[in-house]
Amino acid sequence: MNAGGRIWLGVDVGGTFTDVVLIVDGTLTTAKVSTTDEQSEGVIEGIETACESAGIDVAAVDRFRHATTVAVNTMLEGEGARAALVTTEGFADVLEIGRQNRPSLYNLDAGKPEPLIPAELRVEIDERATPEGIERAVDPDAVRELAADIPDDVESVAVSLFHAYAHPDNERTVEAILREVGEWSVSTSHEVLGTFREYERTATTAVDAYVTPVVDTYLGRLIDRADERGLPTPRVMQSNGGIADAATVRERAVTTLLSGPAAGVVGAASVAAGERLVTFDMGGTSADVGLVVDGTVARTTDARIAERPVGVSMVDVETVGAGGGSVGWVDEGGALRVGPRSAGAEPGPACYGRGGSEATVTDAALQLGYLGGESLGNFDLDADAAEAVLTDLADAAELDGPIAAARGIYRVTNATMTRTIRSVTVERGHDPREFTLVAFGGAGPMHAAALADRLGIERVLVPRASGVLSAYGLLAADETHDAARTYRTDVDEVDVTAIENHYDDLVARVRTDASEPERTTIEREADLRYAGQSYEVTVPATQPFDPAAMRDHFHVAHERARGYRLPDEAVELVTLRTTATIAGEDPPLSGPGSSDASRTRRGVSFEGKYRETPVLDRGGLSTGAFVEGPAIIAGGESTVVVAPGWNATVDDRGTLILDGGIDR
Repeated sequence: MNAGGRIWLGVDVGGTFTDVVLIVDGTLTTAKVSTTDEQSEGVIEGIETACESAGIDVAAVDRFRHATTVAVNTMLEGEGARAALVTTEGFADVLEIGRQNRPSLYNLDAGKPEPLIPAELRVEIDERATPEGIERAVDPDAVRELAADIPDDVESVAVSLFHAYAHPDNERTVEAILREVGEWSVSTSHEVLGTFREYERTATTAVDAYVTPVVDTYLGRLIDRADERGLPTPRVMQSNGGIADAATVRERAVTTLLSGPAAGVVGAASVAAGERLVTFDMGGTSADVGLVVDGTVARTTDARIAERPVGVSMVDVETVGAGGGSVGWVDEGGALRVGPRSAGAEPGPACYGRGGSEATVTDAALQLGYLGGESLGNFDLDADAAEAVLTDLADAAELDGPIAAARGIYRVTNATMTRTIRSVTVERGHDPREFTLVAFGGAGPMHAAALADRLGIERVLVPRASGVLSAYGLLAADETHDAARTYRTDVDEVDVTAIENHYDDLVARVRTDASEPERTTIEREADLRYAGQSYEVTVPATQPFDPAAMRDHFHVAHERARGYRLPDEAVELVTLRTTATIAGEDPPLSGPGSSDASRTRRGVSFEGKYRETPVLDRGGLSTGAFVEGPAIIAGGESTVVVAPGWNATVDDRGTLILDGGIDR
């Protein structure tokens, strides 16, 4: 469905830059500003910059969507709310004990992160539930007594009671009383993560309690600033790749931990609908790699953020500390390394001229001729500063000058990102040669052809708004809500009526969260495993639930994911899942421009030798334009390197299609 006539606005906050996409009457305008400490200030600055460039008033915007890093930054920086935990008697130390597996098997000094909720704020209550039902109800007076002992500076309370995923009545009682007697926010485990495994459920609930007050405060400030300028209330990208109302997110902020990366994967999927894609988003701080299989974005419920498990549904992305601002350094053995430390936006790479004193990936790109002084829009890049810090790095690494150091950074970065792509393809049963690589982010298109060469990928897509594709992805996203409930039984012994009743309850819950319940499309899934396994495989669920068909679906899915099937083994149903989706609208976007502009730049690209390399203005390439490598295609917010042996053409949506051919 196309919605021409509306003014569309998407804003994605990254670690280094805040990206803005504005579509007015089909015309695309982008802006990239530095991310500010108080993110809402940079968001408004970016919006005003884009609107000024498009020649419209900020108040004319009628659709505003937003991806934020507030939740994940809160986790990474350890600056969340002071939270308390209410749990079943005897289980206060679940967060401390965790799991037996070690974070680093052969590191004798490896430790676990400190619990988000300290021991003195973890309180126990006398109650008991089993998978079959409530054995001992909670005493309301006991809840009031423990609530009175919670310190005044506590901002939120996590409630995680034993087996509450199956029978949440005791949790509901505790929640009602806590809300009655205090002003704190309350996170209950049966609402946050209605599945078994006590540690993961409690840990995820603790994360929600830890980040929700921070996200709530941030969105409150942003909404106030937006309202002052006549902007609509933003809708927010969730980690599952779906949009939700700000009010919903403010109550359950754990769903926004991967807000930005999810938007990027959704944007990549919208560029090549129905295809098999590896999505590669390289920004200023990190690179995110995701997978789209036959048009479906890969998701997971087994993620770790800041070394802590988070069990809510998320777009399955692998993140590595290799971005444009990643710092090159020499380890104790004299080897050149890159990242994960980043120069960020302040001071940033040395070539930004803001006082950066260490060589970064961006400095290397400038030295190699991939970037010119005009390539980062508002930044006049300082080539002399880049060369100076690369010379220092070359001396430390005993390399032959700044060009060798730049080439070293480029190659090390590519090797790191190749390993990351292999981890989401080869290690999960997929052959990367069967996929198309979609490259985006400010730095992604510079590395795409080199990565494809390493992986045997023959086709690369660089979307028109590649430098700000995560912001564009916000506009293309559906509204999505998830719910899950553990229900363990042998598949061959299931009570189909009970299963259908549970699915009906889950459907009612996700429709309650939806902005327009009558427009929702419902998908059902189930987690299954061979009896005795400690992990599950998620498969689509038949309607009505058909045990024989589900067993067959599981065998096929398990063989694809794990490489084998056990047809004679018992199959266990573990968790029921439901997703409600409200289909989004296609952003009305006109085709690429038709003017022609080209120039040359003296660089040391590709072979490390000085040569005149064609530099084309991406805005001047019309539909059907053909570019033979080696060449550089410069845009307002990203630069595409067309390596030797590669060609590029422009399709009718302005996407650059890089073809390496089968003989390279």
